[in-house]
Amino acid sequence: MARALKKVLNSKVTISLLYRAIRGYSATYRLTVENEQEWMDRMKAGDAIVLCCWHQQFFSAIRYFKGYSHLKPPLMISKSSDGELIAGVASHTGWEPVRGSSSKGGRDALTEMAQKLLERKICAHIVDGPRGPAGKVKAGVIRLAQLGNASIVPFAIRADRAWYFNSWDRFMIPKPFAKVVLRYGGIFPVPSVTTPEEFEDVRLRLEQTMLPGLIHP
Repeated sequence: MARALKKVLNSKVTISLLYRAIRGYSATYRLTVENEQEWMDRMKAGDAIVLCCWHQQFFSAIRYFKGYSHLKPPLMISKSSDGELIAGVASHTGWEPVRGSSSKGGRDALTEMAQKLLERKICAHIVDGPRGPAGKVKAGVIRLAQLGNASIVPFAIRADRAWYFNSWDRFMIPKPFAKVVLRYGGIFPVPSVTTPEEFEDVRLRLEQTMLPGLIHP
């Protein structure tokens, strides 16, 4: 029974319907996007960019990120059954899922992400996914930026009215017709490091940069 249900949930029809529902629902938002031009200008000049956010907030970006589909950006998504659904939605958005996470297939996925980043100059990464803990930037995003010779651009999303799930990340879904602000932070350069201590210093600096954008409902 569980296997049959999983098959239905991960079917092409279900994923297509879910994607359309997300787009329709998100169209009710009164969305404002801030500070986008800076990183786009850098990318047009030839620099590679890793967009990243907290797991709590990625839902609100799905509709808007369709606008980047012509760039075919890669996005790392876990190999879990939940990840299968998310990967399907990402594909409909025009993003290319790369399957893997810190707990399964992460090394190969990170290598593939870095190769695509070098080619396409853009990718996205969820810094504390897929299982948290919330507010902890994992090492993968730093390694990805180093391998792809890229800078990191974090973004955060706020809504004046939202629901928060009782989950590890307090996952956020803005309510219908909410005022939603998607704000890109400044460009975060990732230097070459030679020691574990230097690597940890970079990771902590990114974490401290992003923590003000994490919502604690």
